[in-house]
Amino acid sequence: MARATPPAPPAEELPRVLLWRWRRNPLRRRTDLAQAWIAAALLLSVLATTPVAMFLVGDTAYRHHLETARHQTTTRDHTPAVLVHDAPRHPEPGSDEAKQALYSVSVRFTDPHGHTRTAKADVEAALPAGSTVHVWVDNEGKITDPPMTMTQVRNRAMGSALVAAMAVPLLGAAAYGYANRRLERHNLARWDAGWADVALRWTTSR
Repeated sequence: MARATPPAPPAEELPRVLLWRWRRNPLRRRTDLAQAWIAAALLLSVLATTPVAMFLVGDTAYRHHLETARHQTTTRDHTPAVLVHDAPRHPEPGSDEAKQALYSVSVRFTDPHGHTRTAKADVEAALPAGSTVHVWVDNEGKITDPPMTMTQVRNRAMGSALVAAMAVPLLGAAAYGYANRRLERHNLARWDAGWADVALRWTTSR
């Protein structure tokens, strides 16, 4: 025979159940009230700090990536390069995958200092030797990625802001967990002390 399930508390009693640590009752301990205030303080802190952290971190990241993009623009050249060997052919010529596929091929180019260099660059499939492509070269004469675009700068700044938005609640939860463990240890210590006192009375009374 199935056991009867106790009825759920009425809706008007739910706030009282959730906020029991603030209500006076003979079983409430000081640590229960302290835990409630710590939770409330941390919740308010997280709500107030999250948008501020998002703005500060996002703004700092935006300025950093914008400066990096400007530096890359001034220190990288879009230089023509000539294929030394034929680029591999794609197994499915004419397909959408073939149009997006890139292959690493040796190319010859002139660096910003006028020196002829040979390095690997990603090029389209089936390009014959002698074809000209354009590569980005830094001041050291190494093939590198193109400078960051404004879209990339904004996306990275937004990503940093989202990380900050997730980090603040996690820090709040960690702080609450630490405080909760300390209060539990305090409760256990008081329980042990009280039990030791009661046990002493029992043994001495016999």
